[in-house]
Amino acid sequence: MATEIAPSILAADFTRLGEQLEAVTAAGADLIHIDVMDGTFAPNITLGPAIVSACTRATTLPLDVHLMIEQPDRYLDVFAEAGAGGLTVHAEVTPHLHRTLQQIRTLGVKVGLAVNPLTPLEIYREALPYLDLALIMAVNPGFGGQHFIPASLQRIATLRAWRDALNPACRIEVDGGINVDTVAAVVEAGADIVVAGTAVFGSGAVSDALVTLRAAAGR
Repeated sequence: MATEIAPSILAADFTRLGEQLEAVTAAGADLIHIDVMDGTFAPNITLGPAIVSACTRATTLPLDVHLMIEQPDRYLDVFAEAGAGGLTVHAEVTPHLHRTLQQIRTLGVKVGLAVNPLTPLEIYREALPYLDLALIMAVNPGFGGQHFIPASLQRIATLRAWRDALNPACRIEVDGGINVDTVAAVVEAGADIVVAGTAVFGSGAVSDALVTLRAAAGR
């Protein structure tokens, strides 16, 4: 399956969000990535269920909701009801991860698990059978426009080998520092989905930026 591109609306112009979502949809984006931060787990406060709901009215693409928040269990049903196509939680935030992943599954949306740059990957050995999506953070959570952490490439490759052995249906997503200079190496290392915010929404026409990024990914 070809590498998918998930534009992150964290970098979008919110005065033109509907217009920009329509543009990336028309240009061939595969998912829309929505970064939810609570100012506690991640040092930023961003988007909530109302934005997820608004996005459903501007695009037909699946909404890939990334919960960079503490106590995610309290909000899973709210985001699912708002229109999330998938919910990704962080391994670092909950002591009862199996229960959290099961709760997401009961909501009828895709189940995702993310890890930060220095979080050991070992948790995936146990979690992969329960996942639809495994997300590698290639920057520290919080803000767009950060530089890609090169050591992430080996982490992606390691996860790819485990995924192929334990749950080939699970997709590997990489978030952070994705642009025309880094995307090819990320795809070669094993990413199935790349999240791009600034590279898509940061300058010029978003449709042109998406086409350029897709070409750089070698799709």
